[in-house]
Amino acid sequence: MSGPIRLEPHDGRDDTLMLRLATESTMTLRLPGRRATRRGKDAAVDRLAAELSEQIGPAVHAYEVAALLESEGLTAQQIADEYGHGNLFSLAEDLYRRVPRSFPEPPPAADPWAPDPVRCALRGALFALPGLAYPLTARLWQSERAVLALIVAGLISWAWGQGLGHRAYLRMASGRPEAARTLLAGAPLGALLAAVSGLAIVGPGPADFFVVGQSCYLAAAGILLVLARERLLLAALSPLILGAAVLPFREPGALLRVGLCSLALVLVTGAVGHCLREILKEPAAAAPVTPPLVASLPYGLFGLAAGVLVAFAGQRHPLAVIALTLSMGPAEWLLYRYRGLSVAALRATATPASFRWRSAAILMGCLLVYLLPLIPAALLTGAEPAPLLALAALLWTALLLQAFGIAWLPAAVTLAAAAGVAALGLHAQPSPLAQYVCCTAAALTLTGATLHLLGRPTVHA
Repeated sequence: MSGPIRLEPHDGRDDTLMLRLATESTMTLRLPGRRATRRGKDAAVDRLAAELSEQIGPAVHAYEVAALLESEGLTAQQIADEYGHGNLFSLAEDLYRRVPRSFPEPPPAADPWAPDPVRCALRGALFALPGLAYPLTARLWQSERAVLALIVAGLISWAWGQGLGHRAYLRMASGRPEAARTLLAGAPLGALLAAVSGLAIVGPGPADFFVVGQSCYLAAAGILLVLARERLLLAALSPLILGAAVLPFREPGALLRVGLCSLALVLVTGAVGHCLREILKEPAAAAPVTPPLVASLPYGLFGLAAGVLVAFAGQRHPLAVIALTLSMGPAEWLLYRYRGLSVAALRATATPASFRWRSAAILMGCLLVYLLPLIPAALLTGAEPAPLLALAALLWTALLLQAFGIAWLPAAVTLAAAAGVAALGLHAQPSPLAQYVCCTAAALTLTGATLHLLGRPTVHA
């Protein structure tokens, strides 16, 4: 039991209700206007109050104390003989008066959205690590048409993977086998579509192998990420990491360059086959739910638009885009923190207006935590910070809305920004100012929408 600590010396004038716990002989309750020492039945009531103080303190009415006494098995004869009261309710009212009210706060609930920082950081690294294949193989295929083919194939793979990943998560509600079947049917189709589009641009040549390899890798890696097998994907990429680590010190040769990339691709596809085979052994759902295909369309459109914006940004400052890619790990961690902090705000606020203010503070805090580290990253890579921050804010707010099932709005706004940047790039390379204006307008639009849509308590309940 806990109570207030006296902050002034005792002066002998106690006219506040106070519980004193001591030995059996000195255990008493002091009331205003009464002597400190009691005897007989009055002292027995004090002892009973001390014994049951933790249960009596939170009571809001004497009837609750009466129910407690009844559960303790006190009889009418015992109440009269030992405590000097005529009935149960009289004793309950006396005890209710003697024990101060105490309403302990409920124990803090566990955060249902507690993120795994290691997993989030690993996912951010896995988004960037496949880029090591390009310095390893660039001299074998580098040409303007090959670069364009890889970009187009990558954009299609990115868009397809976003939509397929969302659909797989929806099917996961029916069971892991249903999600595995969705991935098994959709990933090869997306890889084929991306490869054919890239091959149509580059034509016959040495770049064919790399266009097909990139398409197959993105499809396979998407499956492992949806199935939360990040560590397995990292292990499969170890030949690629080894080759990139050796590259600054010695020339590995064309055979080793291609061999290491091919080995990584074989390991990734083998890991996918192993995971899908194990999941498909599980019993299938009795009545699987099949969501409509259109439900995943906005996620695919957002993936396409985001890829276009990142591709244009990478034309001027590819190293800055690598930093942005690595930041996707912290971005995912902050998405979880936003949801956890919003749930905590529900418990700490009493009115919708106060929750809206707190929700706005949480949003601004998460955005600042995400964007501030990108400023030194942009300066170190020689990029202008403002366009990079605008693009990062756009992507994070769009992902936040998608996490709450709001998909069409961020897809439309991101597509509009990508269309604006692409329209400027048709005639000349888009300037940082043009990218900054388009991305800033889109980011401000999504931030305002987030404040309005996610500032309601019912969204987080």
